[in-house]
Amino acid sequence: MKVKTSLVWSGVLFILSLAFFPGGGLAADKKIYTLDQCVKEALANNWKLKAKKETIDQAQYVKNQARADFLPKLSTSYGYKRLGFRQEVFFSSLGGPVDVGSQNNYQWKGTVTQPIFTGFALISSYRLAELGIDQSELEVQLETLDLALNVKTAYFDILTADNAVETAEKAAEALESHAEVARNFYKVGMTPINDLLQSEVEASNAKQYVVRTRNAARLARATLNTILSRPVNAEIDVVDIEVYEVQKGDFQAYLEEALKNRPEIKLIDNNLLQTDQVINITESKNYPEVVFVWEYTKEGDTPSVNGGQFHQASNWAAQAALKWTFWEWGKTYYAVKQQESIKNELLKTRMQMEEDIQLQIKDSVLNIETAETNIPITRKGVEQGEENLRVSEERYKAQVSTSVEVLDAQRYLSDARVFYYTALFQYHLAKARLQRAMGTY
Repeated sequence: MKVKTSLVWSGVLFILSLAFFPGGGLAADKKIYTLDQCVKEALANNWKLKAKKETIDQAQYVKNQARADFLPKLSTSYGYKRLGFRQEVFFSSLGGPVDVGSQNNYQWKGTVTQPIFTGFALISSYRLAELGIDQSELEVQLETLDLALNVKTAYFDILTADNAVETAEKAAEALESHAEVARNFYKVGMTPINDLLQSEVEASNAKQYVVRTRNAARLARATLNTILSRPVNAEIDVVDIEVYEVQKGDFQAYLEEALKNRPEIKLIDNNLLQTDQVINITESKNYPEVVFVWEYTKEGDTPSVNGGQFHQASNWAAQAALKWTFWEWGKTYYAVKQQESIKNELLKTRMQMEEDIQLQIKDSVLNIETAETNIPITRKGVEQGEENLRVSEERYKAQVSTSVEVLDAQRYLSDARVFYYTALFQYHLAKARLQRAMGTY
């Protein structure tokens, strides 16, 4: 018994060690993602995309419903009717009334209805349902592109936030070091009190800014977790991307690729085809409808409908019926004109969409060019800022400058670092937006 108890406690301690010590369990739940891994996981797990994919199944069910309209419909009915008086006729020659019907009447009827001609409405409805599937698939493609761009944006937001934290921490460390130098100078009377106070205030502000940047980095991670459908507080990190290549491309080639791939354009084209089918359905009212009906009837004066004195036990009838509403004061005509106007609206919307795509591509190309120009400039600015800060600190230690010069130099360096990382990640984000503009990811 003691051996079993010892084994149980050993197992408990092992599980606790996995959970709370590095190398296993909860402590090792932090995941590090590359950009491609983020996109892949989002496309597999994102709830919004999964919800959008359900519309494909819904459209398939609509198609199945439209197909069912081609087939015969079966229906049945059962009824009971009691008359308030006896069905009789008085014949004087017979000396009194004679029953000619039953007060209790039961009927069961089975009906088969088969549409023969509906003015092409059924076939147009079926084709409209098929186009509905295409539309749902295109909407899923659109959601996929938007999701991929959102993932990339969140990814680069994390990198931007992390570099902001690093810049803020370096600035806080440098300002605290400078404040310590100012305290020592003040103690020996080498610097005035206002220099010391200014240095301490700047150091304090830098510490507060570090807290804000760290919270911004946490929020950026929570945003990416949400897009990946992970717990919002789950530990996550991303691989840094500092390499960039000069983008070589042709605007016209980008535009041709976009017009070929963009689901927004395909959606409008699909809507145009849907409008054609709606016009066909509307025009079908100009034609007569032909339907075949077959009925089987059982009657009786008892619930078993097995006939009776005044009822046939069973009977059947077949009928071909034609219905044609040929005059409605132009209602069908105006309904067709309405759909034609919708089609014209879609054509104009497509033209506007093409212009919007051109502008999106132009904007992305210009942003890439701007970032490519700014990256080497801002990198040089960081180097110059670091040297400027070093010189300013040495001058202050030699007491040939004031604290203001050091504080300004630190501010210039922090700004230069922010400008550099902003240019770098704006370059990658502009490339992601160019891909989205071309209908890819």
